[in-house]
Amino acid sequence: MRGRARFALPRRNYFFMPLTDDLKNLISGEVFDDEKSLADASHDYSLFSVKPKVVVTPKNREDIKKLVGYVNTHKGTSLTVRAAGTDMSGGPLNESIIVDVMKHLNHMEEVIANPDGTGFASTEPGVLYRDFETATLAKGLLFPSYPASKRLCAMGGIVNNNSGGEKTLIYGKTEKYIESISMILRDGEEHTFTTLDPQALGLKLKADGLEGDIYRGIHKIVTENDELLQEAKPKVSKNSSGYYLWNVWDKEAGTFDLTKLIVGAQGTFGIMTEAKIKLIKPKTHSALLVIFINDFNILSDVITAVLKHHPESFESYDDNTFNIAIKYLPSMLKILGASNLISLGWRFLPEFWMAVTGGVPKLVLTAEFTGDSEEEIFAKAHACEADLKQFPIKTHVAKDDKEEDKYWTIRRESFKLLTDHSKGKRTAPFIDDVVVAPEKLHDFLPRLNEIMSHYKLVFTIQGHIGNGNFHIIPLVDIGDEHIKTIVPELEEKVFSLVKEFGGSMTGEHNDGLVRSPYLKKMFGDKVYMLFEETKHIFDPDNIFNPSKKVGETLTYEIDHLKV
Repeated sequence: MRGRARFALPRRNYFFMPLTDDLKNLISGEVFDDEKSLADASHDYSLFSVKPKVVVTPKNREDIKKLVGYVNTHKGTSLTVRAAGTDMSGGPLNESIIVDVMKHLNHMEEVIANPDGTGFASTEPGVLYRDFETATLAKGLLFPSYPASKRLCAMGGIVNNNSGGEKTLIYGKTEKYIESISMILRDGEEHTFTTLDPQALGLKLKADGLEGDIYRGIHKIVTENDELLQEAKPKVSKNSSGYYLWNVWDKEAGTFDLTKLIVGAQGTFGIMTEAKIKLIKPKTHSALLVIFINDFNILSDVITAVLKHHPESFESYDDNTFNIAIKYLPSMLKILGASNLISLGWRFLPEFWMAVTGGVPKLVLTAEFTGDSEEEIFAKAHACEADLKQFPIKTHVAKDDKEEDKYWTIRRESFKLLTDHSKGKRTAPFIDDVVVAPEKLHDFLPRLNEIMSHYKLVFTIQGHIGNGNFHIIPLVDIGDEHIKTIVPELEEKVFSLVKEFGGSMTGEHNDGLVRSPYLKKMFGDKVYMLFEETKHIFDPDNIFNPSKKVGETLTYEIDHLKV
């Protein structure tokens, strides 16, 4: 293994008097340094606040090339790309230059449908997922690894965070659907990466210039450290932590694919300009089996029984999430598009009565079965329900789309409800995306609850139980300085527990500011040094999204908590 890679850490003290004027004279897009623009760009959906010096909205790729050239010649400056700002890790935050791609870099090419029912679409980073989905569904196609924030997020964030969501169980994460990625690297030029066969790889390894250097450097890392990297790969079905060096080289197939490394790298290698996305033909019908559980001891057995029936998605939320939905029922009904609140309120009557009588289950599981006919999907759902009769649980097959929407809305919208209705408090996602193999959950969840019981925090637990992926969202008082003590304490305890169970700190949300300080702990010194070397190969001067993945300290994280 090679020695530790060295690269410049971001400087915290800038002399930027001419920065705004320099950039205005440099690019054709807009440049902002007013307080509102800087304040808007200083936060995302995480609990951090990092104020930039300037925000730019590049009009085209030439503007991005000029920006890269600028930071190369102005030491201490750096670029961090921002799309929709729905990141929960602090990924798009930076003290220097924020590159907002939403205004201009928001185009996609025509969706191409293949005769075999697959297809693809090319997208710039500022395209909203909801617009992307509208275009693909018009051709009968779907990008299935969308996150729960599908109404709000953008494609650039999805690719750079390696997002996943409710359909990941069957279809996998974003990394599986990247045909190619184009990005502007430190040389100020646009490069395109895709899967290479041995012959094409041989040509790249002999090439001059930056691309050749990158291929030679990463090839050396992954071939000389293959055993170490395969051992380091989290033993779970979802992971967004670290640099995915273990995925680049497929020895059996003989392929080499740097998109497997670039996806999920949070823009720390360069600036994505376009991604070509593979699409699938979705099933036309779905049925939802709802499962109510009060005994964690049987949870793993229930999960195993359900997974044998191959649901397309298998989700969960806890009693706190359930109670939030009932408490804020009017807002929930508005989200459902209620034109008649009284009429739609009847949909929630069973859940409301359950809450009043104290019969709220500890966990609600929802297994979605899909197919090409109603007969097929309900047969699958009822067959699974019959298998679950061996357990002391309650089950229910939703009778129609409206009833299904009720359960999906509880699962998808509780975080927003909690945020919108918590006066004087704020949601604090810092242990929000842990993953443990489903067969270990009956041991893991009680120990997690025991850890959380020592803190006077209101929190919800929800997630993708078929993958063992949970979103734990505490609620904290705004202005409470104790959060600066609670965050590192809980992170240390929960991430240590996750490591003990062979899991991952993050299945979807990525490392950002919140988890980067723990990567060495999770992967070990040797693998972390390979992460540093990887960053150095792409970005030795640390001009792209500094303080993410490598180079961040716990002190920096705590100093930028937004309390």
